[in-house]
Amino acid sequence: MTVQLSNLEHLPNYQITERLDVVYGSTVRSKHVGKDLFAGLKNIVGGELTAYTELLEESRQEAIDRMIVKAEALGADAVVGLRFSTSSIAQGASELFVYGTAVKVASISQEQYQNPPSDGYNHSSQNLSTQTQVAPDDLPRFNPFG
Repeated sequence: MTVQLSNLEHLPNYQITERLDVVYGSTVRSKHVGKDLFAGLKNIVGGELTAYTELLEESRQEAIDRMIVKAEALGADAVVGLRFSTSSIAQGASELFVYGTAVKVASISQEQYQNPPSDGYNHSSQNLSTQTQVAPDDLPRFNPFG
């Protein structure tokens, strides 16, 4: 199974069985002088700066790939709570940072949704939430700077 990604705190149709660790990936990119000159001219007439759009797309993909390598090293099935962040490192250079929580998951069968217990109560959401919730105080704090 490849590492699945979700910006939600859960993965639809799966139950989180184990929380592994926070994983992240980053890349620092600088602008290309030629593309920067073209972008300056494009600013005059307006429109999309496609060179920067492509640069950001490449940066996002590289950061995600680096995060996935770390998640795979932990044996993760998925990364949940995926978030992106950017920051300026130096003039003309920016960092794109992506992070989330690496987890192990198990598929939830359709029977669990279609055949709830017959005592008249809806236990499916109660069972899932009590099995997957972790008290916030039990989680280690993540420091992206070390």
